[in-house]
Amino acid sequence: MIATIVRSNVSHRPVRTLLSTLLIGIAVTLILTLVGVSRGITEDNTSRNTGVGADIIVTAPNSSLLSFSGTAIPDKVPAKLASLPHVAVATGTVNSASLFDGVTGIDVPTFTAMSGGFVFESGHIFEQPDDIILDTYAAQQMKKRVGDKVNMLQKEWNVVGIFEPGKLAHAIAGMAVMQKLIGGTGNVSRVYIKADDPANIDTVVTELKAALPNYGITRMSDYTTLVNPNQIGPLRIFIRVVIGIAVIIGFAVTSLSMYMAILQRTREIGILKSLGGSRTFVMQLILAEAVILGVGGTVVGILLSFMTRWLLHTFVPASMPQAITPDWWWKAGLIALAGAMLGAIYPGFIAVRQDPIEALAYE
Repeated sequence: MIATIVRSNVSHRPVRTLLSTLLIGIAVTLILTLVGVSRGITEDNTSRNTGVGADIIVTAPNSSLLSFSGTAIPDKVPAKLASLPHVAVATGTVNSASLFDGVTGIDVPTFTAMSGGFVFESGHIFEQPDDIILDTYAAQQMKKRVGDKVNMLQKEWNVVGIFEPGKLAHAIAGMAVMQKLIGGTGNVSRVYIKADDPANIDTVVTELKAALPNYGITRMSDYTTLVNPNQIGPLRIFIRVVIGIAVIIGFAVTSLSMYMAILQRTREIGILKSLGGSRTFVMQLILAEAVILGVGGTVVGILLSFMTRWLLHTFVPASMPQAITPDWWWKAGLIALAGAMLGAIYPGFIAVRQDPIEALAYE
């Protein structure tokens, strides 16, 4: 009986139901989009670093894997490390990375030896100091082709190549020009190491720690674990804040929707109570309708998250990659339901406290 009444109430006022569901869905979309972008950025960064082909990353003392810019490692270090036993190749990079305007400088011979080089869709590797190559995501986002000019890091570059994404960075130039550009002549930001055999990686790590005390030595296999949203304190806090906002939105939307519904159904509630409907029965009706709005909002939010992913991939694929996160669907659904249920409690108390006679006389 409750299901029949609730279904009738929801279908009888389709506009109110659709608007309430949409607003709750926006809160769910907000959660899924934020989580998807944070995960997409870290996964993209991880895939681009693993695409280098290295087994180990060396970072400067007192720096972290999340510190991409700056030059604090002497550029003679890669050659020194390459001479160690069981090290097949070592290459340094110069990073001036930011979310929207990052360029990485490489040494072409050693980088090619380690990674196998770039796969170009058009153009070729840079040859002049003002040359730069972009991956397809960056080219799409900036609407650039081979032969165009692009302004990055307050410098005008000539785009000479468009390569398939997944190797180191979205925009790559020569090491020397990047060192000069960011004031890091004679230094590099990171060193990537490839062992001569995967079985010797642990041995190489031991050698590196002995050769470079106080430097950061990270196995590439550990990189994914160390660089993820749950390990980034500020990002983790930001996600929680957004989730809190989503709960508030769900609470406010449902509370307002249920309150207006009760005002519109005063006589109906009076009839139910005069026919013997208990307070528990009336409260169940209100909460059941809130659950429907919460579930509907969750479905809408999930569908909208696919739309936000398409929009971000179309317009800013290099800067804001968004991952689809099915493992968060049920979490976002519970958050939406919690907000909807909390929002329905106060209107529910108003409904159960109504006097049947006064409700029947309500116009």
